[in-house]
Amino acid sequence: MACEVDAIFFADCAARSFFDQVANKWSVMILTLLSEQPTRFNEIKRRLEGVTHKALTQALRRLERNGLIARKVIHTSPVAVEYSITELGRTLQVPFGAVYDWSINHLDEIEQARQAYDEREGA
Repeated sequence: MACEVDAIFFADCAARSFFDQVANKWSVMILTLLSEQPTRFNEIKRRLEGVTHKALTQALRRLERNGLIARKVIHTSPVAVEYSITELGRTLQVPFGAVYDWSINHLDEIEQARQAYDEREGA
């Protein structure tokens, strides 16, 4: 069921639930990383500087639950887990890419706004 624009702020709106679970920094970075190739947990952790084991595990579970990534257990010694982006997950590449491009194109303006704010607020 689609939400009206005003209804997107209601707690029971499915789009809001999706945004809560997927539209965060780690999820976006994980999907971007997995768009290159399937990747094991420890490699994802190495490439995402600053992510904790717990935060990465939670983000991967949310993405898997929402059908955006697939988890595959590799029966080696020791056992390994590999994650890959699904076709549904790939459909987010264009909108996430557009947001990334926008941020790169407006970095100077964003930094100026931050500096102006910090000066006003005495930070």
